[in-house]
Amino acid sequence: MAKTMQLEKSQSVRKSNPTFMTRFIRDFVLNKYLYLMMVPVIAYYAIFHYTPMYGAIIAFKDYTPMKGIVDSPWVGLANFKDFFGSYYFWRILKNTVVISLYSLIFEFPAPIILAVLINEVRNQIFKRVVQSITYMPYFISMIVICGMISDFTNSDGVINTLLTYFGYDGKAMLQKPELFRSIYILSEIWQKIGWESIIYIAALMGIDQEQYEAARMDGASRWKQILHITLPGIMPTIAIMFILRMGNLLNVGFEKIILLYNPVTYDTADVISSFVYRKGLLEFGWSYSAAVGIFNSVLNLILLITANYISRKVNNSSLW
Repeated sequence: MAKTMQLEKSQSVRKSNPTFMTRFIRDFVLNKYLYLMMVPVIAYYAIFHYTPMYGAIIAFKDYTPMKGIVDSPWVGLANFKDFFGSYYFWRILKNTVVISLYSLIFEFPAPIILAVLINEVRNQIFKRVVQSITYMPYFISMIVICGMISDFTNSDGVINTLLTYFGYDGKAMLQKPELFRSIYILSEIWQKIGWESIIYIAALMGIDQEQYEAARMDGASRWKQILHITLPGIMPTIAIMFILRMGNLLNVGFEKIILLYNPVTYDTADVISSFVYRKGLLEFGWSYSAAVGIFNSVLNLILLITANYISRKVNNSSLW
């Protein structure tokens, strides 16, 4: 009798606490169309992001297309040792870190500031015009953007012509290594500030407006409202975006750099991604460039984990 009662009790517990697979099947039946919508996204990441990771093994081989990935001889960490001991290692690491820090200091806060300023505007027509104008550069092709930058900064370009009135020597600005980083960061801000502000504007829309009304009744100025209501209200969004930026910090956009730099500016413009492109596709050093790419990915992973840990400890906002 006791065994029978225990068996019935265990069966009732199983019914009240279904297994993970049972819960998943029930949820899939109820939300099958939502799961079907996930299929293209999963397929995209599986095909274009996870499957190519198999090719990373060439970083540990002396890869040649004739022999293929499997039959190419294994060289272990030789490619990494060659990279760490090369003349270019410290140069491209320094350039990558410096440009990434410039981007984090100047580019990351720019859309936040723009979103807050747009939120403070009361004229709806002016607000829409500003948003439309700031969004537009993001949709211009990178080739066109770099062509515009080159034309504007040439010796006879608009920017150079204006600066000559203030004592500038008139030399093409992209031919000066000391100006490349400033041109890159300013063009990045101009191109992306409007688009990246969208998520912060959306976060601002979710702030309870009664907080502003209570603050105004207490005599708080607009500046005080921004400091004590607006910024704390979007701080979780800022934290998440900061973590994502840190995970991609060293992946400096090589398309723009490749289109803008030249041998004269290699000392300040050559970064890890452009070095991988040059070594892998132009000089056919596939294994060497793969090793450099893995090194860059490992650094990004460390930065991502560190930023997530700090954010979780400081303001309880994190990706995991």
